[in-house]
Amino acid sequence: MNIKSRLPEVGTSIFTVMSRMALEHGAINLSQGFPDFPVSENLIELINQKMKDGHNQYAPMPGVPALRKTIAEVIQKTYQRSIDFETEITVTAGGTEAIFASIAALVSAGDEVILFDPSYDSYDPAIRLNGGIPVHISLTPPNFSIDWLEVKKKITSRTRMIMVNTPHNPAGSVLSHSDLKTLESLAEENDLIVLSDEVYERIIFESKTHESVLKYPLLAKRSIAVFSFGKTFHATGWKVGYTVAPENLTREIRKAHQFITFSVNTPVQLALADFLTDPENYLHLGKFYQQKRDFFIDAIKGTSLKPLPCFGSYFQLLSYHGVSDKTDIEMAEWMTKEMKLAPIPVSAFYNDKSDHKLLRFCFAKSEETLQKAAKILRSI
Repeated sequence: MNIKSRLPEVGTSIFTVMSRMALEHGAINLSQGFPDFPVSENLIELINQKMKDGHNQYAPMPGVPALRKTIAEVIQKTYQRSIDFETEITVTAGGTEAIFASIAALVSAGDEVILFDPSYDSYDPAIRLNGGIPVHISLTPPNFSIDWLEVKKKITSRTRMIMVNTPHNPAGSVLSHSDLKTLESLAEENDLIVLSDEVYERIIFESKTHESVLKYPLLAKRSIAVFSFGKTFHATGWKVGYTVAPENLTREIRKAHQFITFSVNTPVQLALADFLTDPENYLHLGKFYQQKRDFFIDAIKGTSLKPLPCFGSYFQLLSYHGVSDKTDIEMAEWMTKEMKLAPIPVSAFYNDKSDHKLLRFCFAKSEETLQKAAKILRSI
């Protein structure tokens, strides 16, 4: 058959490649972003009970009402924003589906979408699969800050959407109040939709505040905020996320969502609705992961690799500039095969494959795992 690929240059994701390589070579896997410590026993018991109670059939397409109502209450407490759970929240199969459904619903053929590299690897394909044109703007280390003057220059009559990610994967940077106000002004002036990936909202450090689009009234009216329970509750395999957006945007997102997954795991949704009622289950997540970040940074003292600032997410970038002339892909492969430690090369997050000699390490791991990884890094 003569098949014309819509993503001809896309192969297996770098996460799958490095995880498979780690498995083949018996390496510690700090590449893929999944925790290796247990999910809350209480949450597991809640899900088990919901299954035993018979909640094993399709959930309503927008999500279980009890969960959407609880999400709205948490948003009110967190961002002081009133949300209509019936018309402004949609439960999705993880943050990735939330992003894809939003783009599928709101980006038409020929529309331009601005995104910032390094960016998560699903953004660009989602735009192109739906007929949009990705407009990449590169951010540079060590701060990965956005040059809003450059953004303004990139906006054209065809620009439909701007995508932002805070806290940022893989950079660990966070957007400031000033960033959000500038984004708000640009979106208003140019009638743009903002798609804000906020899946690491609770994982933020150094007493910084997560600047959600939901905190800014004018911005919230034209924004879709994406969240993930997988990130918040160390359960990435459950694939449960959600979007928060005004009714007019949510209506369109649901049109796409119903034909992508239709609905999401029923007993997990019901269990999460109960689990979220206790703020203690999510309020201290930043402190929890900051301790892991600090443990990892302290444990690698003595390595030739240099840590970059990390203010959020559960990823730490290390620079090997001056240590090796290898490309970051070569360095990641060498480290996995020879040193038995698997990272992610950061060039994989750049459309132009910019190589800043950076590797991404996931520190959402047990102290035992991090200590073993640190011992390897100290030997480099």
